[in-house]
Amino acid sequence: MKKIAAMTAIIALVSMPVLAAGQGGFTGPSTTTTTQAGGFTGPSGAVTTVANAKSLRDDTWVTLRGNIVERISYDLYLFKDATGTINVDIDHKRWNGVTVSPQDKVEIQGKVDKEWNDFEIDVKQVIKLNK
Repeated sequence: MKKIAAMTAIIALVSMPVLAAGQGGFTGPSTTTTTQAGGFTGPSGAVTTVANAKSLRDDTWVTLRGNIVERISYDLYLFKDATGTINVDIDHKRWNGVTVSPQDKVEIQGKVDKEWNDFEIDVKQVIKLNK
């Protein structure tokens, strides 16, 4: 009797991850399944402008499109779009092998970083866009 109860418990524990694997996740490009029980469905994030980003609160996630026009220091760059310029902090690991010039249009995703008299975007991802 104890062997049957132990086997039943083991089977139940082993089958739980299998049952949970079909729930939740992301639907969008490069996915193979079309039905899910939950998760995120929608755009990756609305593109905003530099002028709008300057009015957002600290730690707000933003997506900007424009050009990185100048390197200011080790990991601080000047980003420009049609509405203005802003400093962006891009750690070396965030480039992911992407090389850009001031003529290349890029999309940057990151968080607003506001301090007493300083404002910049802490970049988490750099994507080089096709012209």
